[in-house]
Amino acid sequence: MMVDPDDPAAGRPLRHGWTTGACATAAAAAAYRALLTGQFPDPVTIRLPGGQMPAFALAMEKLGDGMAEAGVIKDAGDDPDVTHGALVSARISHGPPGSGICFAAGPGVGMVTRPGLPIPPGEPAINPVPRRMMVETLTGIAGTGTPPDLRVEIAVEGGEALAARTLNGRLGIIGGLSILGTTGIVVPYSCAAWIDSIHRGIDVARALGLDHIAASTGSVSEQAVQALYGLPETALIDMGDFIGGVLKYLRRHPVPRLTIAGGVAKMAKLGQGLMDLHSKRGQVDMPRLAQIAASVGCDAAAVAAIASAAGAGEAFVIAGDHAPAMADRLARDARDAAAAKLEGSIVAVEVVMFDRAGRMVAHAPFPGVGR
Repeated sequence: MMVDPDDPAAGRPLRHGWTTGACATAAAAAAYRALLTGQFPDPVTIRLPGGQMPAFALAMEKLGDGMAEAGVIKDAGDDPDVTHGALVSARISHGPPGSGICFAAGPGVGMVTRPGLPIPPGEPAINPVPRRMMVETLTGIAGTGTPPDLRVEIAVEGGEALAARTLNGRLGIIGGLSILGTTGIVVPYSCAAWIDSIHRGIDVARALGLDHIAASTGSVSEQAVQALYGLPETALIDMGDFIGGVLKYLRRHPVPRLTIAGGVAKMAKLGQGLMDLHSKRGQVDMPRLAQIAASVGCDAAAVAAIASAAGAGEAFVIAGDHAPAMADRLARDARDAAAAKLEGSIVAVEVVMFDRAGRMVAHAPFPGVGR
């Protein structure tokens, strides 16, 4: 295997890192302990959703009247993450009695201004899993069994400038970055390594004689499709954005049935014919989505709004009662695009679309199978 001598990761396994959500949780934990005791724990240890217990060194400490603030440096490992090296901080202060834990956007953290995202408009762009991690961590520190009354302000130094290198503005997240992460761990984004793992997963499934595998874009869709069909773990392919790598390999190393599982936006891009679903390689074609909306009965005003919407999530909010029909059309288009790449092989393909909670929103079944 050839390695790039200029690549610092060449010749060794790629190093995992920590999400902004994990960093924010560590900073919040340290700040709250200091608020309670006057002492900052350094390093500070937190529990991730998967049970891992990483420790984070503090890069900043500040203790004042009724507040405490701590920060950690984001380490993305070998992933080319725009937030790598950024200072992620949490400022903790007491809230009004009965308020529970309330989140606020500090400098460098954006605010949500459009529908269709996991967080509603008017809220700081701190995603659900990081919020849950912080609530559970701070509740555990309080030792009361119920969330303490706290104001939690998360900041990212230089976050507004960093956000200009992301799609946040197009998604309606204004003023800074999003606090992200579903596992707390950043898996390095290596095309070659990831595609190789896809190939190896297909090889294992074939060696075990499996006749049905599921390739998913993320953990939510993977868990949902596994539950849908009762598939063993060896039938699950974590394809990420690399649907092209799955289809190309299956043409030469076929399995009788392939289920493709993912969210609306990525399946919309597959239906456009994109074989790399990463946001850097292509966007949802909003004018095309508007045409689909018109074909399923959306009125002219809704069609025009969808054409200029920030993304698929907002488009489906606009579509209202016509959203299920739009989803069905997108699923069929995605299945047909995948089937075209598999033409001439024995592989039958279907597409199942799930929302962020793992609920099925559309299903384009295998040929000859009814809904």
